[in-house]
Amino acid sequence: MIMALIQIILVLIILGVVWWAIQQLLPLIPLPEPIRRVIYVLLVVVLVIIVIYVILQLLGIVAGGLHLGRLTMLMRLVV
Repeated sequence: MIMALIQIILVLIILGVVWWAIQQLLPLIPLPEPIRRVIYVLLVVVLVIIVIYVILQLLGIVAGGLHLGRLTMLMRLVV
């Protein structure tokens, strides 16, 4: 259970950093307004789907878990 919470927190932190970076970089790219809006909407949809998946995993509805590779193995050694 603790492992799942740590993974969820890490995923949400990573998503927050990606969200912030894209919001900072998107105005620097000269794109027409419709394309910029489409990129923004797609980003919001993808992030919402990921957050819903993480919440469902926390509630135990989605079986399995997030596999973060070697980071998961290191966390098991620590916890």
